Amino acid sequence: MRVEHIRGQTYHARHGGPVNAFRYGIDYVLLEDAEAPVAGPRLFSRGRGNVASVQDRDHGGAPGRGRGAMWVREVLMAEGVLVPGLRIGLLAQPRLLGHVFNPVSFWLCRDGGGALRAVVAEVTNTFGDRHSYLCVRPGLEPIRPEDEIVATKVFHVSPFQDVAGEYRFRFDIGARRVGIWIDYHNGKGGVLATLTGRRAPLTNAGLLGALLRRPFGSRRVLALIHWQALKLFVKGARYRDRPLPPVEEVTR
Repeated sequence: MRVEHIRGQTYHARHGGPVNAFRYGIDYVLLEDAEAPVAGPRLFSRGRGNVASVQDRDHGGAPGRGRGAMWVREVLMAEGVLVPGLRIGLLAQPRLLGHVFNPVSFWLCRDGGGALRAVVAEVTNTFGDRHSYLCVRPGLEPIRPEDEIVATKVFHVSPFQDVAGEYRFRFDIGARRVGIWIDYHNGKGGVLATLTGRRAPLTNAGLLGALLRRPFGSRRVLALIHWQALKLFVKGARYRDRPLPPVEEVTR
């Protein structure tokens, strides 16, 4: 199974309270089948260290103690989400030069015919906490690009937003590009976050190009998160202390 490179863009726009918006380039990889052997370039590995890698310990469970796609299967069984011919894919930022941080990665669950039936959005905050949202349509119908899937916010992500309100997820995972929109509303405002980009085979040249464009990988992502937080603080956004994370690993 080949690995794909999403040379994408992420956009965040705050609505309500101090206005703030930004757009950054970002690199994701897509494993269409996270349980199959991977045929990637020399600089990429699955399950072991390399210039770039995807490792189970980083996904599917607590950060650093993940169990990969096996964890996803257990979640789907516990939630009664039985997908015929289930194939589990992973869309995530890779571990680069030994470091990884994914504010959000996505487990893409397809049936035997290739239809997207469920998505597990795996959210990690900068405090080291993680919570996942299981996104499914009523009756487990295929998820279409125009469908909005609503989930109640139960997890602390930003100290400048309450743990209240709801997310509206939209997924357009096509053969040539991916598009994901997460619109958060809490009655007083919220944030629109998007990830869009074209799909292409992952190559050594593509990996080296990503390192040249964004040389610090996920360390850069963390730095940008803190930079935007500082801007919000200066603009007068109210800071909230970190609450305890929810006991449950997954909600829907």
